[in-house]
Amino acid sequence: MKIIILAGGKGTRLWPLSRNSFPKQFLHFGDKMSLLQKTIARFTALYDRKDILILTNQSYYHLVKSQCSELDPYFEYTILQEPEGKNTAPAIALAAKYLQEKMGCGDDEVFLVSSSDHLISPQETFLSLLPTAENEAKKGSIITFGVHPNIPETGYGYIKFVKEPGKDCCNVESFVEKPSLDLAKQYILSGNYLWNSGIFAFKMETFWQELSSFCPEVSRVFEGSFEQSIAQFSLSKDISIDYAVMEKSALVKVLPMNLSWSDVGSWDSVYDNLEKDSHSNVKVGNVVDVDTKNSLIFGGKRLISTIGIEDMIIVETNDALLVSKKGHSQKVKTLVERLVANKITQSTDHLTSHRPWGSYTVLEEGARYKIKKITVNPGQRLSLQLHYHRSEHWVVVKGTARVTLGTNEVLLHENESVYVEKSQTHRLENPGRVPLELIEVQVGEYVGEDDIVRVQDDYARV
Repeated sequence: MKIIILAGGKGTRLWPLSRNSFPKQFLHFGDKMSLLQKTIARFTALYDRKDILILTNQSYYHLVKSQCSELDPYFEYTILQEPEGKNTAPAIALAAKYLQEKMGCGDDEVFLVSSSDHLISPQETFLSLLPTAENEAKKGSIITFGVHPNIPETGYGYIKFVKEPGKDCCNVESFVEKPSLDLAKQYILSGNYLWNSGIFAFKMETFWQELSSFCPEVSRVFEGSFEQSIAQFSLSKDISIDYAVMEKSALVKVLPMNLSWSDVGSWDSVYDNLEKDSHSNVKVGNVVDVDTKNSLIFGGKRLISTIGIEDMIIVETNDALLVSKKGHSQKVKTLVERLVANKITQSTDHLTSHRPWGSYTVLEEGARYKIKKITVNPGQRLSLQLHYHRSEHWVVVKGTARVTLGTNEVLLHENESVYVEKSQTHRLENPGRVPLELIEVQVGEYVGEDDIVRVQDDYARV
């Protein structure tokens, strides 16, 4: 069985930590591995790494590649880029086409589709169900995984099912949209509803058959070669796999799961899934609390102190602070929409921006100047470039820098500096084996990120 991991989402419900420039699948919640890395590790516990295909968009390709490298520096995972965001049905179709043409999968091959940002525990219980899902899919069924609900959650879709005696998989009576609280309570009491986990298993032949029958606006885009499918991807209908196939096909069966599952779709769900102290608080970062109960306090560099609060959510980053009553975090999406409408940059961008070569963090910015901390990964280099409106001063804090200035090249070590003149062609490179860290001071009449003229670039951005 092949595994497709969808890693292109731009979730905003965990703002201010999750933003378009660095969404939740790449986040670490107080531990070493991100949600994406946990998803990859979950499947490599049972399947060969060569059988995993990670699908993302062009904006996140290098983030995915970097996190894969952190997980396993000696293996290059297969990462497929969508030409543009078109929802899950076209994305899965593109991945299926790739599996067929580039990985040699035939009509009888089964592939499983999973999001990259879910928490599942215990992992062993989930993995034990995968052979059953594969066997049922080989018979021509489409398998979706459902989770027995333990609370009346209004942020999830539900599946109404009918149990078949003696069988692991159940018939699906209907898919239900996110319900009201009263309806969610009724669903739990009935015992006939499962949360829709968004994990599916298909046989290749069955997938194309059902997609062609119920959503030809997507399937016809992929009738040619993989290269042709890429070229005409923009013509595909923007639609989810649920609407395109799952809610229409008579072949769908659900495999119930008795385990802890969360799509980490709100700060309330983050609170539910993290370890708590003796006062039922979740504390991440530099936090000191007095008489504080049942709260999530998620900090960055600054000290967060609380006194006498209860049932609160506090999330702090370098440039934004969220304070919410627990139980209201589903409204974060509405908040972000308002920030976007007001063109507030914190709605989409972090102070730290990730690049193929490493990252930079804006430390300070004002009229005619900007100060950054730049990190260049070992063996990586920035583009050969110039700026028309600013000069730059570089001071090495850690590591060794190879700097190109016009036709000259110089090596800089810790506590050494260099000056880059306005309009001077230059390049920064890390020739060493440890990350290069330096402070950059920009001075000029304009210090925007678009004042970059690339002459040559290793990442095809010229």
